[in-house]
Amino acid sequence: MRLNETAKGVFIIAATPFADNGELDLQSVDTLTDFYLGCGVHGFTLLGMMGEAQKLSGEESMAVVDRVIGRAQGRQVIVGVSHAGLENVRRLAHEAMMAGAAGVMVAPPPGLKGDDGIYSYYAQVFQVLGPDVPVVYQDYPQTTGVYLPATVFERLVDDFKQLVMLKHEDAPGLAKLTRIRDGEKAPGRRRVSILVGNGGLYYPQEMRRGADGAMTGFAWPEMLVQVYELFAEGRPEEAEDLFDIYLPLVRHEVQPAIGLALRKEVLFRRGAIRSPRQRAPGSSLTATDKAELDSLIARLERRLAGAGRRPKAAE
Repeated sequence: MRLNETAKGVFIIAATPFADNGELDLQSVDTLTDFYLGCGVHGFTLLGMMGEAQKLSGEESMAVVDRVIGRAQGRQVIVGVSHAGLENVRRLAHEAMMAGAAGVMVAPPPGLKGDDGIYSYYAQVFQVLGPDVPVVYQDYPQTTGVYLPATVFERLVDDFKQLVMLKHEDAPGLAKLTRIRDGEKAPGRRRVSILVGNGGLYYPQEMRRGADGAMTGFAWPEMLVQVYELFAEGRPEEAEDLFDIYLPLVRHEVQPAIGLALRKEVLFRRGAIRSPRQRAPGSSLTATDKAELDSLIARLERRLAGAGRRPKAAE
C-alpha cells in the first residue's frame, strides 16, 4: 500500500544492527523488527541518518529493506534514499519500491542554497522518480545546513502530487509547523502528513500544533505510540503526563556525538539487538556514560511503576 497524505501514527526510525566485527547482522534486523512491532509502531523508516545508511553498500541496504518488509506484518515501510547523485537516488528508490516499500524519504544535499535552489532540486528529484513514487521531504537543517521556508514547501506541495509527507525536524520548528498547517486552509491546497523527529524532544507540543505523529528513533518506542494514541483519543493532558516520565531519557538520547551509541546500548539491553556496535567510524560509551544510563533507566522504571505502567517489552 503506497504512502499518502493521510499517513499518521509512529513510523519508527530503525537502527541498523551490526555484529561486534562490524558485519551487518541480519538476525538482529529480524529481532529488532519484532521488537518494534511489539511496541505497537504503525510503520517503519529505514536507512535514515540514525540507520547509518552512509556506511552500507547498495547490496547491504537492499538486504535490510527486504528483511524488514518481509517481517513488518503489513506495516508501511519508508526507505531513505538521500544521496548526492540523483541517479543513485533514482536507483535505490526504484529498487525499494519494487521490494514493497510504501514510499521514499529524501533530504536536500548539504550546501543547497536559496529558495529556488531547494525548489529546483526537488523538482529534479520528482522528475527522475516519476509520479508513482510517494516522497517524504526530510527537513533536518541541523545536519544538512539547508533551511526549508514554509513558503517553499507549500510551492512543492502545490506543484508535485507525489510529495505526501514532511519529516519535520527543524528546531526551533513549532512556528513553522503552525505556519504550514495554517497555510493548508487556503482554497485548493492539500493537507499533507507531518511526522516529527528530533528524538521526540518537542513531541507533545508538536502534536498540539497539528502533527500527525512521530518519525524518530527513541529507544522506548512504546512511549511514542502511547502518546500518539492518547492524543488521538482526545486526552492530551494524559499524553503529556506520560511523556514527562520519559523526558529525561528523551533529552539524554539527543546528545550530539553519542546519541546513537546511547540508543543502540538501550536496544541491546532490551534484547532487541545482539550488539550495540556502530560501524566505523562511530561513537562509543565510557564507563561513566553507562553508569549515567543505568541511573536514568532505574529512575524511569521507578516512575513507571509509580504510575502503574511498565515498558512494553516487559509485558
